[in-house]
Amino acid sequence: MTIANYLTFTRIFISPIFLLLYLEHDWFGISQVMLPYVLLFLLGVSELSDAFDGYIARKMNQVTDLGKILDPMADSIYRISVFLTFTQPPVNIPLLIIFVFLYRDSVISTLRTICAMRDFTLAARMSGKIKAVVQAIAAFLVLILMIPHSLGYLSQESLQYISTWIVGVAALYSFLSGIDYIYANKHYIAKLLVQDRGNE
Repeated sequence: MTIANYLTFTRIFISPIFLLLYLEHDWFGISQVMLPYVLLFLLGVSELSDAFDGYIARKMNQVTDLGKILDPMADSIYRISVFLTFTQPPVNIPLLIIFVFLYRDSVISTLRTICAMRDFTLAARMSGKIKAVVQAIAAFLVLILMIPHSLGYLSQESLQYISTWIVGVAALYSFLSGIDYIYANKHYIAKLLVQDRGNE
């Protein structure tokens, strides 16, 4: 375990806390008005851990195989957890949108794992880094919209409508980045298929 890996685990640890506070904030003594600020803080900590764990690993020469596996897994867990949380009131975005994130990350993670087992390294793509930024911005925007809603200045219908569009755009870009990732690494995937046929 390295400092970078502990930062990565921070995102996994925060994911259920984010969900629990969103759903049961009254039980924890957090008012509807204070809730968006608490969630913004948790999201900010998660995004900072994502920004610094890779940097620290490289700076301190702490790049490990565990870190290479944990980092994308932690990203997927916490971001999907956040968007799944938003399917509940008051945001209420459609669950169908979340499946786009889930399927995209599942396919890419499976490809990465299988190729790693066959000694193929699938190169990271700039579209993937942009995808992370787009998803983070979408989550922050939804939480910011919860502030006027909690004060009575934004109706629940408007909150739901605007949030659905924001997260929908993030889902669309995530889907396109997945296609870009597969297309850019098609020669590795082709090698994998050839090996599988040779082993039959």
